[in-house]
Amino acid sequence: MEANSRSTGRLPAAFLTPGSSSFLDFLGDHAPGLLPGNRTVPPIKGAVELPHGTTIVSAVFDGGVILAGDRRATMGNVIAQRDMEKVFPADEYSAVGIAGTAGLAVEMVKLFQLELEHYEKIEGATLSLEGKANRLSTMIRGNLSMALQGLAVVPIFAGYDTDRGRGRIFSYDVTGGRSEELGFAATGSGSVYARGTLKKLYRSDLTERQMATAVVQAIYDAADEDSATGGPDLTRRIFPIITVMTDEGFRLLPDSEVGAIAREVVDARQERPDGPQAPVL
Repeated sequence: MEANSRSTGRLPAAFLTPGSSSFLDFLGDHAPGLLPGNRTVPPIKGAVELPHGTTIVSAVFDGGVILAGDRRATMGNVIAQRDMEKVFPADEYSAVGIAGTAGLAVEMVKLFQLELEHYEKIEGATLSLEGKANRLSTMIRGNLSMALQGLAVVPIFAGYDTDRGRGRIFSYDVTGGRSEELGFAATGSGSVYARGTLKKLYRSDLTERQMATAVVQAIYDAADEDSATGGPDLTRRIFPIITVMTDEGFRLLPDSEVGAIAREVVDARQERPDGPQAPVL
């Protein structure tokens, strides 16, 4: 069957030919130039400043997993955007948070969402959480040539594993190397400070609300030490994005709920600027 190039309402043959359940494979066969990793970046002299997303944190709690991110995007020493969204639903039970070159990262997330949806429509079933994590690893590896030119994307993938009945977290490096994290994880420029806070506050038996508070504490500490990370902005009412995945699916916490947690954290910092203290033993 030949592709119909005229406007007759008929799809090209490529769309009607059985093939792989991977949308990336389909795109690679029929329009490889649309894949980010296949684009050629012209030679550039000197540093190029592009918007970058920063701190993403994730933590498993009793009943699910939280994935959250600050809202600041930076371009060198300049704040490029104060209310950037860095955490997106991947499907009904999972989400991905992005750090790195903002434009490429958002494009990769959209392709990942489409990849999971395409698989479900072709196969009639959803990928396992492990399979989703592997697909994202392949996408990051495909962006390696861009990463070597400074256009890196380093996400965190988290979701509720319906087969195992618990939340899980996967982190990546720029080569697509994947690691499953136990308890909590962080990536981005403020990740060292956020991870330090979660190491101090994390307990596996915390409730969803308590873990959301711990995550806001981690982002606050990251913003306190890292200029590229934005903390809760009470004046502009810009708060971290917090998503929750449980056996009921993906849920984005409303600004009213996150704002209430942020105000409690900020108010408590008036009395204890360094945040809550963990016992020595």
